[in-house]
Parts: sequence; structure tokens; C-alpha cells
Amino acid sequence: MMRALYSLLTTLAQPLLRRKIARRAVQEPGYLEAVEERFGRYTLPPLPADGRTLWVHAVSLGETRAAAVLLARLRAQLPGMRLLLTHGTATGRAEGKSLLRPGDVQVWLPWDTPGAVQRFLAHFKPHIGILMETEVWPNLAAACAQRHVPLVLANARLSAKSQRQAQRLAWLAKPAYRSLAAVWAQTQDDAVRFAALGAPVQGVFGNLKFDATPDAAQLAAGRAWRAAAGRPVLMFASSREGEELEFLQLLKFFQTSGLVGSTLVAPDLVAKQMRAVQWLIVPRHPQRFDEVAELITAQGLTLSRRSQWGAQPEAADIWLGDSLGEMALYYGLSDAALLGGSFAPLGGQNLIEAAACGCPVLMGPHTFNFSEAAELAQAAGAATRHASLAEAVQAAQALAGDGARQAAMSEAASRFALAHRGAADRTVAAVLELVRP
Repeated sequence: MMRALYSLLTTLAQPLLRRKIARRAVQEPGYLEAVEERFGRYTLPPLPADGRTLWVHAVSLGETRAAAVLLARLRAQLPGMRLLLTHGTATGRAEGKSLLRPGDVQVWLPWDTPGAVQRFLAHFKPHIGILMETEVWPNLAAACAQRHVPLVLANARLSAKSQRQAQRLAWLAKPAYRSLAAVWAQTQDDAVRFAALGAPVQGVFGNLKFDATPDAAQLAAGRAWRAAAGRPVLMFASSREGEELEFLQLLKFFQTSGLVGSTLVAPDLVAKQMRAVQWLIVPRHPQRFDEVAELITAQGLTLSRRSQWGAQPEAADIWLGDSLGEMALYYGLSDAALLGGSFAPLGGQNLIEAAACGCPVLMGPHTFNFSEAAELAQAAGAATRHASLAEAVQAAQALAGDGARQAAMSEAASRFALAHRGAADRTVAAVLELVRP
């Protein structure tokens, strides 16, 4: 009865979804690609019910990168598999194109109405569905159970905040989680939260992102550029809206006030210290590249964009990393990185890729999206935590001036990343148990 009410609401909300897509497409034209797929209508021919179609849903960029690690191992074990890859965001879909092979199919995940979900499953006939990390939709989960399509949640994570939200909608969330075939959690805390919602937790496998190997060519190019820079490079990695402006204002304040922590020193000395490092900002969302560029110039700072670099970065107060798929390059270029999303109450971005590239991380107080990884990195000496962005900026500059400490943290980051590999093999083994008789 309650899911019927939910289904009615999602059906009535379809015009609102179309308007939302149109608004998002103003900044990200990729949202206009194949819009009707979101409503279960396809121009692609139906797939045969031959048991070869493995469906993976990776809602956005981070989930798609985690899926890439898993898919590489699955293809080795299932050479005849056909991939059905679905997404919810334009950045996820763009990243996912590189994962496709001849015969594979990529579409949007349908909006969670009964009709759209049934058309999706009838058209593509997946043998198994693998949801990456977080997304569980009530009608989709119910329809898969009805059609005997095992639907699993891999690399699964659930913050305490998300658990509370799900519990407020327990009448809708709990049946959806119970209908899953399996949940393979990242951490024990995640497992406990999923179990409290009735999900069939069948293992704590770790985080797939530890098994990702940074692009060696990008890493080498970044390190070569760092060596040629003539001064340490510090990055604000995966910065979020509001954080960049605060950061830029802090830089200006430190330069003009002469205030370092609680100590007042000569402003010209502060300015000299600020010039002793090169700052690089890499925003989390590509649709904000131009916005962040405007913020930089509005503060009276000179700007050099990655998209305009030639053989090496151009001299400027701030470098802007305005490219996709080059985080290994940026981490290789940087002596240390501030962790975006952790200085505002947004839960923090993932620090695993930074660690794999040997880049020390300075975190803010908000890391609830990846709480265990953040705590383990800090305990391993790969990361430090700071109460504010101002404190982190000053700590980063101090680290940049201490070569021995920076090298020690870099080595600790690499060891930390290597020590937590193995989730991919555990997940592949569990998938094979479901798809092989």
C-alpha cells in the first residue's frame, strides 16, 4: 500500500524531473543525451535473455571509477559477459563510456516508476544487477525480486546521517533493502547500519577504490612538472561550492594582515611565505570550472588553467585543474592536498586516490562519507586533521617547507593504500557465486 503511494508520487513527479534535467543541461549538456531512456523508452534493440548480460549501476563519477576496478576483474573471469552500464549523472555517463567494449550497452537508469522499471528490465533482461555503493530504489528493487534478478549492493557504504534518513522512511526503505540479494559492505560500521535496515549483509569486503591503480603516465608527468616548478605545489583537491571562496579569501587575508595563526608577523614576510608555494585548485564538479576561475580573478589573483597549458604549467598565483580524468596527474604534481568537502559539512571526498599516488592529505572536520578511511589514513600517518580551513592552509604551507616530513607522509600514504587492497577479488568471488550455477 505504501509503495503504491510512492509509485503514484514518482509518476506525478515526472514533469518536474524533465524540468530538472533541462536546468542541469544548461551547464552540463550531457543531461540532454537520450532523455527518454530515463522513462524506460529505448531506441536500442532489446537484448536476448541469454544469461550473458551483467548490469552495473554507477550513479556518478566516483561510483563509475569504482565500477571500473570491479569490471576489469569480472571480464577476466567472465569473458563472454555483456555489460549493461547505467548512470544517473552526466559526469558518470561520460566517464563510463571508456569502460564499454563491443556489444556493451550504456543507458540512463530509469526513473523509479513501476512502468519505467518494468520496461527497463523487459528490454535488457539482465542476469544480475550490481548497484555501486549507495543507490537503492524501492520500485527497482521490488521489480528485480519479482523477476528473480539478483540485485546486490557492492562497495556498499551508508553514513550515520543516511541511515537516520532511511529510518525516517522505514516503511519504504526497509522493504527495498530486504529485497536485495546481498550487500557487501566497505566497513563494519557500514555493515551494522545496513543490517539495522533489514539488508542482507553477506560480507565486509573493504573499499574497491584501494584496488585502483593510478595512471602511471599521468603520475610521472605530474611529478616531472612538480620538479620543474621550482617551489612546492599544494592542491585543494575536489573542492566544493563555498570552500573555494573561503580559501581564496584566506590567502588574501594572510597576505595583507600579517596574521599567521594567532601570531602577528610582518605582512611582507607572510606574502613571501605565500609566494613560496604554488597553489592548485581542482573543483569536484566540472560544471563549476568557469565559476571557480571567476572567483580567482575576482580576488585579484592571476590564473592559469590546465586546459590552456602547453608543455608545462604557466606561471600564475593560482593554477586551476579544469580537466576530467587527470587526478593522478594533479596528485603527482602536488606535495600535499587539502581534502575538498571536508571543510564544509558535506562529508568529504575520497582520499584513497591521493594516498595511492603518494600524496599526503590534510582533512577538515567533516569526513563522515568516508569516516573509516579517514581515520585509518590519519592513524597511518598519511593524513592530518584540522579544525578549520585556515588551520589546514597554514599546516599545508608548513608541510611544504619541511622536506623530510613531507617525504615521510608521502611514503606513509603509499603504504596505507597498498595495505588495504583486496576488495575487488572478494567482490568478484561473491558475484561469481551468484551468476554461475
